[in-house]
Amino acid sequence: MDRAYRYLFPGRIALTAIALAISAVRGGDGSSLSTGDLKKMSLEELMDLEITSVSKRPENLNEAASAVQVITREDIRRSGATSLPEALRLASNLQVAQLSTREWAISARGFNATFANKLLVMIDGRTVYTPLYSGVFWDAQHVLLEDVDRIEVISGPGGTLWGSNAVNGVINIVTKSAEETQGLYLAGGGGSLLRDFGEARSGGKTGNLFYRIYGSHADRDGLVNAGGKDTHEPSALSQGGFRMDWRRSEADGFMVQGDMYGSDFQSPGPGETDLNGQDVLANWTHAFSPESDLQAQVYFDRTWRKAVFTPAVAFTDELKTYDFDFHHRFPLGSRQNVMWGAGYRWMQDEVGNVPYFSFLPAEKDLSRFNAFVQDEIALLSRRVKLTLGTKLEHEEYSGFNLQPSARIALSPDARQTLWGAVSRAVRTPSRIDVEFFAPTPPYAAPTLHYAGGPDFDSEGLLAYELGYRVQPMPRLSLSLAAFYNQYDGLRSLEFADVPNLGLEFRNGLDADSRGAEVSGDFQAASWWKLRGGYTYMESDVWQKSGHTDLEIPFGKWNDPAHQFSLQSMLDLPAGFEVNVSGYYVSSLPDPHVQPRMNYSAGLVWRHRGLEASVYGRDLADDHDPEFGSGPQREEIPRSVSGKVAWRL
Repeated sequence: MDRAYRYLFPGRIALTAIALAISAVRGGDGSSLSTGDLKKMSLEELMDLEITSVSKRPENLNEAASAVQVITREDIRRSGATSLPEALRLASNLQVAQLSTREWAISARGFNATFANKLLVMIDGRTVYTPLYSGVFWDAQHVLLEDVDRIEVISGPGGTLWGSNAVNGVINIVTKSAEETQGLYLAGGGGSLLRDFGEARSGGKTGNLFYRIYGSHADRDGLVNAGGKDTHEPSALSQGGFRMDWRRSEADGFMVQGDMYGSDFQSPGPGETDLNGQDVLANWTHAFSPESDLQAQVYFDRTWRKAVFTPAVAFTDELKTYDFDFHHRFPLGSRQNVMWGAGYRWMQDEVGNVPYFSFLPAEKDLSRFNAFVQDEIALLSRRVKLTLGTKLEHEEYSGFNLQPSARIALSPDARQTLWGAVSRAVRTPSRIDVEFFAPTPPYAAPTLHYAGGPDFDSEGLLAYELGYRVQPMPRLSLSLAAFYNQYDGLRSLEFADVPNLGLEFRNGLDADSRGAEVSGDFQAASWWKLRGGYTYMESDVWQKSGHTDLEIPFGKWNDPAHQFSLQSMLDLPAGFEVNVSGYYVSSLPDPHVQPRMNYSAGLVWRHRGLEASVYGRDLADDHDPEFGSGPQREEIPRSVSGKVAWRL
């Protein structure tokens, strides 16, 4: 313990600095339901909402054999969320913690960290993934929340359909079609933390071609330190884009969309991060019959960031991603529905190294291809559905990876589904696992060198799940899921065999985790809806034989045992609404964070296309930490903001 601490403590400081620097040196188509339609929906109708993330085809939420929660556009609007991570707090099967005005730690089923790497996130099928650490730079992910149709959040592996890194969960953000966003939308406002913002969108049509364009800008103030003082780390973000949907015929549909954005993040001293990017995606669907269709998708995504340490030292990273994917679904006999597909992704990553750390080589081309097949078999008068499938994937660090799964769902009637699953998923190596190098300077002895491990292999998961989804009465729906996960070959930090090299990453840890998730919706009255959930989880991590990890004594992940969330949406006469959302998170072990309970509340007035609202956020305390430790830890202050929106 003493030996580990002697080396690890300065090492953690170094890794933290590296992590902060990398992140930014601080320094499917949706349904065609209108907002009014959704507001009128009964819970029974909501349970019939079609989702696509579980089986890669439209299916009713009530029949999905997976622990999936859906955040609808109405849930987002009535939460007063102003960013994507804030909206994700509505999913009780996610752990969401804010670190700074632009940094978030988000994960499902544990292993949360500043750079959580076991969660796959997609926006309209475009994977927002960085090969630097197998995770998501949340400061580069923005969507106009007004255009989000729903967010599907799956806790549990999804590697069979979605590939590597869908280990602990999948988030699929689905935006509205251009046909659903006709007319003009204008919004603006500001407040104490979200200082000012403006949004505009215009949609139109020409024949069977529907289109929209949008633009948005937001200025945010920095968070506060433990003393409640402003950290002076404001951020500014501008983004614009378009979407076009063309229905060529009943059988063929085309969609093209694109975005471009630019951000600037300030921090005290010379620290500053510039960020910009562009993406464009095209999708074609062809229906052969109600049971058979083909979908092909291609996209390009570019992200560039520059993190300034000093006026003369700046880390840069430019990632270009080219991706092609298709899948085909067809019936086989009267009881089987087969889906198969393949894809290829090519990533060009180029970093500008700094003296503090490097990625060697600086320029890297990464390619991966995959193929999958899945067979859905109806049994016992179609009340039982057995789904078998696997994905075969190849990437250059670990070679071939196989991710099979078996799922079974029993639906005795339309109101309940009992399901179980056994799945394998992998997290493939990232550049930080294999090609990272941090020399001793500028850190004082006894800090050692840090390096990626040349033999680093994929981390594996074998997951067992059991769930039950039921609507016991028209006004109440419940979903329960229990899981047991076995992890193999997790990343460890160990002494290298080469003298004087220092420490390197290896696959020296095994782990298991277990827990349960409960979520539900309750229409208490025609004018009052409640939704919420509870998650319990515990985990054990241990060293594999022959390995000595230097981080175990300090806890490699920081997960709460208990989480609870509740959202109340109350309609009042004369177009008024009162919306309250709150959560409780038990303590984080290391770095320690006290249990926290917080809530936000808003008053909304709606009249025809006009909407005015005022929201107070994080109202329980003057300021509250959510993650991290040390004197640099930032805390989230109580804030208030107002918004006026006009839909024509």
